Amino acid sequence: METTMLARLNHDHKHIAILLKILKVKQSRLAQGEAVNFNLIRDIVEYMQSYAEHSHHPLEDIIYSYYLKKTAQSETDDKLATQHQTLVDASASLMASLNLILSDVVISKDQLVLDLKSYVTQQEEHMRYEETEVFPLWAEVIGQTDWQEIQALCTLKLIDDPLFSDNDNVVFEELRDYITKDE
Repeated sequence: METTMLARLNHDHKHIAILLKILKVKQSRLAQGEAVNFNLIRDIVEYMQSYAEHSHHPLEDIIYSYYLKKTAQSETDDKLATQHQTLVDASASLMASLNLILSDVVISKDQLVLDLKSYVTQQEEHMRYEETEVFPLWAEVIGQTDWQEIQALCTLKLIDDPLFSDNDNVVFEELRDYITKDE
């Protein structure tokens, strides 16, 4: 069970890294004045909002809360929750800009380039923090029985990945096609 939950989170991180790599390329092209597919960028941010922010991060929050109770620690400095909220705010802001662009409203290209770069950097730093500091603590402290309890607590937040699963979800079909061709 332990390896299943942590494996799932790490697996999600690998998928998110693929999307961040695409955003980096788009950001670089945009910075050089090249045309980019804003629908594709919006789809990536929408995926991050619909999956990472509504399933992946809540799972991490549930596990972290369990970890704090198990180790009798208080949440004096909840860096994880703070980062999750910062990422929610960043993706909402980026999505607002993308929706303006897709509605033919002119916005600053330079600002969009900075926002994309900042968004990718925040996401990468967040995943690095979790993979190097948070996940190893969980693996060390949380036992098999604990993981079974966590699994039960997480049931409501566990959803199939709408992009990287074998279901017939067509929500991110264009993005899925792009990733398949890009690999």
